[in-house]
Amino acid sequence: MPAARILFCLEVLPIATTGHQTNEEIRDKEVRLISETGEQLGIMSSQEALRLAEERNLDLVKISPNAAPPVCKLMDYGKYRFEQTKREKEARKNQRVVEIKEIRMSPSIDVNDFNVKLRNAQKFLAEGNRCKITVRFRGREMAHTNIGQDLLVKFAEECGEIAVMDKSPKLEGRHMSIFLSPKPSKDKK
Repeated sequence: MPAARILFCLEVLPIATTGHQTNEEIRDKEVRLISETGEQLGIMSSQEALRLAEERNLDLVKISPNAAPPVCKLMDYGKYRFEQTKREKEARKNQRVVEIKEIRMSPSIDVNDFNVKLRNAQKFLAEGNRCKITVRFRGREMAHTNIGQDLLVKFAEECGEIAVMDKSPKLEGRHMSIFLSPKPSKDKK
């Protein structure tokens, strides 16, 4: 029986793409070099710039590849990437996703049901979410769309202290709707 052949494939794959060309990846003939303090060091060959970076124990990073000649900067690239991811994480933490909550009614809604829906909308608006208030017309109710419009305007007036009506009532097919957004609070200014 013949011996089995074992083939090894040694392929170097990058762990992650950094977005910037660094050190030996820079293949340009000439580069404009900026020091770690932001001082212009002038135009020089990429080999000379790389040698200068190695002398200072820094990385050579191409920051503006489309310039003529490309602009490179001496920096501690690991520290730069760490600070950049830290800033991105902080920005994501402070970001708030605003949801659109929908409240549906019919034009023949009773007073108590209207008040329950109104309280729900006020709660959503207090949490900082937008609300879409929709009146659904069925059958012969389509002949009396003015009742739905009056209902939506009344709803917006009741929420007037904490919300702003984005658009006036608009009929789309069998649904008439408005959007309410929370009023910006005074302490954020």
